[in-house]
Amino acid sequence: MATMALLVKCVLLSLAAVLLSSVDGDVAVGLPAPPPTVVNFSVGVQGMVWCKTCRYRGYLAAMDASPLAGAAAYLRCRHGTRTASIRGTTGRSGYFLIDAAQLTSFTSQECRVYVPRSPSRACGVPANGRRGLPLKFQEFVKLADGLQGLYSVGNFMFRPQSATKCY
Repeated sequence: MATMALLVKCVLLSLAAVLLSSVDGDVAVGLPAPPPTVVNFSVGVQGMVWCKTCRYRGYLAAMDASPLAGAAAYLRCRHGTRTASIRGTTGRSGYFLIDAAQLTSFTSQECRVYVPRSPSRACGVPANGRRGLPLKFQEFVKLADGLQGLYSVGNFMFRPQSATKCY
């Protein structure tokens, strides 16, 4: 009987040693893990606005286009009767990034981006129509305060009424 008690005592001590050696912070084997920390998640939509055939500052020969600074881009989402719109503006490089964190209740299929007009009167004819462009998932971007799902809409093109009117 004493041998059995000694054996039980050894098994319990061994089990306690295994449990204590498995401790990782406050988590031990067999115990539930603490809930994950909250991750801030946002959504961004990016694109470019160009003037086709005009050789302005930043002209890109491969596209035969120059970036258009100051163009207003609108992200518009619709689900039934609910609608929302967020505005972004292009910088000198023609690039825009719209922070759409408040529109997480819409899916990407319910949203499109529109650039209704060019900031340049000399390059004001839409080359790819006035339809909005759909969102395409690009990548996840790690930010200092969380994670961003980045979508891209590609390029919006404008052109002059006449190729000689690029002044």
